[in-house]
Amino acid sequence: MNSTAEIGYVECGHATGKVRHVLRGEALAIFGASTTVFVLLGGELWLFAVLFFVPDLSIAAYAAGSKAGALVYNTVHSYALPAMLSVAGVLSNLEIVWQIGLIFVAHAAFDRSLGYGLKYAAGFRHTHLGPIGKPAPDDH
Repeated sequence: MNSTAEIGYVECGHATGKVRHVLRGEALAIFGASTTVFVLLGGELWLFAVLFFVPDLSIAAYAAGSKAGALVYNTVHSYALPAMLSVAGVLSNLEIVWQIGLIFVAHAAFDRSLGYGLKYAAGFRHTHLGPIGKPAPDDH
């Protein structure tokens, strides 16, 4: 259970305390599970290595502004779309589809396990798991 001090931080806009640790632990478990399923289904390890960091290219959307950047980044780093892609690939027997889906699930989970959460429109460093990086001089 959260302490009174942790409960007081609800207005900060991100997970804190034990909740943050649980979310990061869950992400680590999802990373392990998705990678294991990828290997057990016979996924190509070279493809995993080549595509693992491709979702990070979504950072380029920040060139269009924080709101557009957060929207694109969060879409690419969600679990829902790549998980559905993975299931669709398995059901349709399209190996490349489930492989890409599982790689993207693994990537999103890996990022979250390190504390890189989904982004707020306030800026790239503002995430649901807490702020990342060093604040800019004009960042509050």
